[in-house]
Amino acid sequence: MKKQGMPPVHPGKILKEMYLEPLDINITQLAENLGVARKTVSQLVNGHMGISAEMALRLAKAFDTSAELWLNMQRNYDLWYASSKITVGHVRSLRTTLAKTA
Repeated sequence: MKKQGMPPVHPGKILKEMYLEPLDINITQLAENLGVARKTVSQLVNGHMGISAEMALRLAKAFDTSAELWLNMQRNYDLWYASSKITVGHVRSLRTTLAKTA
């Protein structure tokens, strides 16, 4: 079944539009502050990589948010796209199958 509704925004885009741009921070400055490579932040901001638990902790500290905020955004993004790509209709519930054999 294809996921309905609008796709969630990549967390990197939210990082760029809601944090970097309003604070007038560029990718290089953020990378230096976070203690990561500029390429890492660039890939994140441009939607080419996701937010890891470690990055979520760094972003939470840098922007006075929670790591859960960043991880939840990434999780929602990943789940939406995964559910739009795969079909699980053929997968049976093991609880139901096991209950019938018991």
